[in-house]
Amino acid sequence: MDVRLGAALLRVPSLLCLVHAMARIGAEQEVENLSGLSTSPEKDIFVVRDNGTTCLMAEFAAKLMVPYDVSASNYVDLITEEAEIPLARGAEVRGKCDTTESELQISWLDKVYTLKLYFVKESHNTTKRQEAVWKMNKIQFVYDSSERTYFRDAVNRKSGKHTANSHHLSALLTPAGKSYECQAQQTISLITSDHQRTVTLLLSEVRIQPFDISADFVFSEEHKCPVDEREQLEETLPLILGLILGLMIVITICIYHIHHKLTANQVQLPRDRSQYKHMG
Repeated sequence: MDVRLGAALLRVPSLLCLVHAMARIGAEQEVENLSGLSTSPEKDIFVVRDNGTTCLMAEFAAKLMVPYDVSASNYVDLITEEAEIPLARGAEVRGKCDTTESELQISWLDKVYTLKLYFVKESHNTTKRQEAVWKMNKIQFVYDSSERTYFRDAVNRKSGKHTANSHHLSALLTPAGKSYECQAQQTISLITSDHQRTVTLLLSEVRIQPFDISADFVFSEEHKCPVDEREQLEETLPLILGLILGLMIVITICIYHIHHKLTANQVQLPRDRSQYKHMG
C-alpha cells in the first residue's frame, strides 16, 4: 500500500518539481573546506562538487580591510578606523556550479561575515579568433560592524549590517579549461550599499578553477597572472645575462688562443734590416 501510494504521489507534476528542486539544492550544497591540507596557515582550500565530481576548486589567502567609525577622545566627533578581517580557517562553505556560471560562498563567525565570489564563462574576442574564457565578474561581502572581534569601539552598533559589492568587475581572466594562479597580492575594491565606504579585499597565493575540471580534486594547467610572469622574468633575467656574458668571455678566450697559436707558427721577420743577410 505504501509503495503504491508513493508511486502515485510521484506522478503528481508539482511533487516531481519539488523533488527535482530538492535534489538540485542538495547538489549545490555538496562542498568541502580542505583548509587542513593547505601548507600555509593563512590559506584555505575550497571544493564544490556536483554529482560526486569536482566542479569548482579554490585555494587562496584573503583578508578584508573595512573602515568604520569610532568616537574621538572628545566623545563628540567621529574618526575612522580600519578593521582587518582575515578569512577564518574552517569557514562554512556553499557553492553552485553550472556550465557558464559558478558561485562560491564562504561564511564565518556564525555567518556574521560572508564572502561571495561569482564566476562566468563567456566568449572573448582576440586579434585572431574568438575563444572561450572565464573570469570573476562579481564579489559581495556582507558584514556586521556591531561584531566586537574586529570592530572594536564601533559606533552605531544597532545598525551594523552592511553589504559591499564590486563595481563592473572583470578579474582573473583565464582561458577556458585552465586554472588561474597568482602568488602576488591582488587588491580589489568593494563599495558599500550606501556608497560611503570602500572595503578592500586582499587576495594572495591564489589558485582557482570554477569550470571544466578534468580530474577530481586536481587543478588543470595553470594560467599565471601578469605580475607573477613579470617577477619570474625579473628573477631569471640576471641569470640569462650572466650566462650570455660568461659565454662571450669563453668565446673571446678561445679566439685569443687560436689566434696566438696561428701567429706562433708563422715565420717571424726580423725588424732590423741588417739581419736580412743572415736569412736563407
